[in-house]
Amino acid sequence: MADERNFRSTYYEKVGCRGVEERKSLEILLKEKPLNLNKLTQFCIRFTVPNIHRTVLWNSLLGVTPVYDKSREYVMEQRNAVYNDLLKALTTMRIVDENTPTARVFYAMWLMEKRQLTLGRDITQESHFCNITKVLLKIFDNDIETYWMAKSLYDYSEEVALEMGKLSDLTYTTLEKEDSTLYKHLKSCDMLTTLPLADWYRSFFAGVLSEPALIRVWDKICGGAIKIVVYVMIETLRILRWRVTRCTELDALLKLIESIKNEQDTADVIVNAAIELWQQNKGHEFIPQSKLKSVS
Repeated sequence: MADERNFRSTYYEKVGCRGVEERKSLEILLKEKPLNLNKLTQFCIRFTVPNIHRTVLWNSLLGVTPVYDKSREYVMEQRNAVYNDLLKALTTMRIVDENTPTARVFYAMWLMEKRQLTLGRDITQESHFCNITKVLLKIFDNDIETYWMAKSLYDYSEEVALEMGKLSDLTYTTLEKEDSTLYKHLKSCDMLTTLPLADWYRSFFAGVLSEPALIRVWDKICGGAIKIVVYVMIETLRILRWRVTRCTELDALLKLIESIKNEQDTADVIVNAAIELWQQNKGHEFIPQSKLKSVS
């Protein structure tokens, strides 16, 4: 019976359906007044967020909506006003129009807010902000909420950039510990330290893994567990181990990793393994400063 329960739990985890008890626990937490961000953070860290509650939970944890329900209507009115003012300004300046992809529009809005939208600034260039936004736009329907979530996640991305030295070192040491043969192969072919870890980590693997699997990793990131990106990288290499060992040049390895974005089953296996490995090693988690401020 225990084996049957374990099998069933594993299956539910894969398809994103959590147990009734966990769902009820989250619903109770979401009814608290004010919301307890520490408890919601712990839920994200421990469990997969049910799809039906992901919008509310991410909005709360990313600071889009306030913890006090009496303030939410006013706060969202202000956010709507800022969004509409930015969009109107960009449209008037002819920087964006109805044909501009939404992710590019959001990027231009963010640049304007940051006073970085200089004359001649190319908003069509690839950016971590756009990569993150493209994923969010596939998950959520409300563009205004999505814009504010993208801004918060990008704040985490900028903190990842500051910690890339530590995260890179952790990647190398963990891979050597978990699979020394694979580590030696990548090192001998001069591919280990040339992997574009900064791009993958700063975009939280947007565009690398399929969205249904990716959002389970982003549940943890919304909870502040930035270090999980290391274990996604480790398990990506390990799950693709046979194909990785056949690569002797970086270009071949990059094409291999790029090819898995349309392999849903592979992405599920990678994420399941990454979460398990992360849970085994999360004693020294790196929590972004913006996250610490939001729950203090």
